[in-house]
Amino acid sequence: MRRTLATLLAAAGGALTLAATGSAATVTVQIRSTGFSPSGITVNHGDGVTWHNADKVDHQVVADDGSFASPILRAGQSWTRTLTTAGTFRYHDALYPRRTAKVVVKGPPPSVSLALSVPIVVFGGQTTLSGAISAGAANQTVELTAQPYGQASPAQLALVKTGTGGTFAFAVTPSIYTTYVARWNNVSSASVVAQVAPHVRLLAGGNGYMKAAISSPVSLWHRHVYLQRLSPFGQWVTLANLTLGEQNGRIFRPMTYVPKGMSHIRVFLSVNQAGTGLLAAHSGTQTIVRRR
Repeated sequence: MRRTLATLLAAAGGALTLAATGSAATVTVQIRSTGFSPSGITVNHGDGVTWHNADKVDHQVVADDGSFASPILRAGQSWTRTLTTAGTFRYHDALYPRRTAKVVVKGPPPSVSLALSVPIVVFGGQTTLSGAISAGAANQTVELTAQPYGQASPAQLALVKTGTGGTFAFAVTPSIYTTYVARWNNVSSASVVAQVAPHVRLLAGGNGYMKAAISSPVSLWHRHVYLQRLSPFGQWVTLANLTLGEQNGRIFRPMTYVPKGMSHIRVFLSVNQAGTGLLAAHSGTQTIVRRR
């Protein structure tokens, strides 16, 4: 004998549960012949509420503002709703409208975000820390901390005020690998890291001389940069190791190292020569011609 869907649902009886997606926590409200029990509950943002029909007759849960509504719940059936909007929601039994109750949903926990406009800067350059607080309020104080590489613990960098929409921004000039964190209302953002590359330049001089000049937060005296030439296959080939002087520079004659004809050259500072907390870097490309 064929059985209809309605027959199957009726046969399932109290075993049927109509549920929404899972939540962090769930509070159960019993629907009895006398009304909702408890008639008032408070839950956190993202929690769920389960309404269970503990009566022998049908009931239906409907929010007064229409924000949620259950199917008709038969005896023993349940329905769960995850609540993600803060506020007070009054509801009633659509089949017995005089039976009312309410659920209070707390707002989400406070949070603060943080991001960098540029994650890698050349030594001496700036990047901007920006973020927002979950409250979206202006004139709130956000603490920014910085922990440069090698520093044992973070230190306060600045106190900034939020603007429209709870946003904030602050320009920084890191000199070495630095970790930043924002703090507001006793909560911290995820950390962001600004990395720093030394500023490497290849400067043309007189009488065929050039100068490799490097700006760095640390002394590079006795360290090396590599004079490189771009091969016909698009690869940078090292021609010479150039030892840097006290002022992080080296004057040299590139014609001593390049073959006859036109060459595209640069100087390259490896991460090992740059030192801990700094990135590798290279100069801009220069074109030279050796005629003999």
